[in-house]
Formats: sequence, structure tokens, C-alpha cells
Amino acid sequence: MSKTIVKTLHTTAHTQMMDVTRLVKEAVTESGVKDGVVTVFVPHTTAAVTINENADPDVVRDFTMEINKIVPWEDGYHHIEGNSAAHLKASMIGFSETVILEEGGLMLGTWQNLYFTEFDGPRTRRLYIKIQAD
Repeated sequence: MSKTIVKTLHTTAHTQMMDVTRLVKEAVTESGVKDGVVTVFVPHTTAAVTINENADPDVVRDFTMEINKIVPWEDGYHHIEGNSAAHLKASMIGFSETVILEEGGLMLGTWQNLYFTEFDGPRTRRLYIKIQAD
């Protein structure tokens, strides 16, 4: 058995990390699947998904600060839409994460949560959550 659930997200900043762990947990509960895997996929080329620390909000602040230093918004890019930096950041972070599902719970580490990362916002985005039973 497998099920795909689509969630709509509304980002509010140009570069932003949104904790989507609760949305993923809700999707798992809705699916009724107890054991298997959950894949979280972003169907956009200027946004990504990652796993990172959930305890200290400074981690999110530091992440967004540093990714903007590594790939600056303006750097002589040729892409006509003007958002090459967002494409590069999204490709660097990645478009999906897979988490083991056991007894109805996400097998994340103590300090881990799932984050949607926006690099070309604010926008309305989609998040695909695929739940596959063992």
C-alpha cells in the first residue's frame, strides 16, 4: 500500500526554512500506514527539503545566512529570470528526503526535523508526501 498526500505551503520570505515535520506526521496518521518509509519531495526548482536540528532556532538562522554567502543572489548569472542563485541552492540541498516509518512514527533523531527550504519567495508551494508500507 502507498499513498501520496499533497500539502500547500505559503512562504513569507525570500529565503526561509519552514519546519514541516508536523505536516508529515499528520499525513502519516491520515494514511494509516504504521511501518514503511516516507518520502518528502519538493516539485520546484527553487526550493528544497532537508533534515536539520530542531532545538535551537539559531541553526535555521545560521543556515540561511551561510547559504546566502555561499551562493549570493547577485553574481553575474546569465539566467534571464534572475533567480539562478535559487536554482543553485535548491540543487545543492536536494529535492527529497526519505525517513523510515516505524509503529506510526518517523524515525528521526532526537534533534532532527524536516524543513522545507525556500530560495525564491515568498510563494505558494507544494510538498508531496509519499507513504509506502512495508
